[in-house]
Amino acid sequence: MDLGKVLTQLREELANLDAAILSLERVQQEGRRGGRPQKAPSEASRASRATDKTEADPDEPRAEEG
Repeated sequence: MDLGKVLTQLREELANLDAAILSLERVQQEGRRGGRPQKAPSEASRASRATDKTEADPDEPRAEEG
């Protein structure tokens, strides 16, 4: 085993890791940007979600009024 080759490979890997870390830190600082914008919810799905929120869960016990 040539110790010089191992050290060279480790230094190259260290340089690659440093570059990857810097890249990820830049992405984190810049926040989310670019790409395709999210789809706006359609009227039908909005109405469906509003109905789902008002309906009682059949598995959940009902509160007694009175």
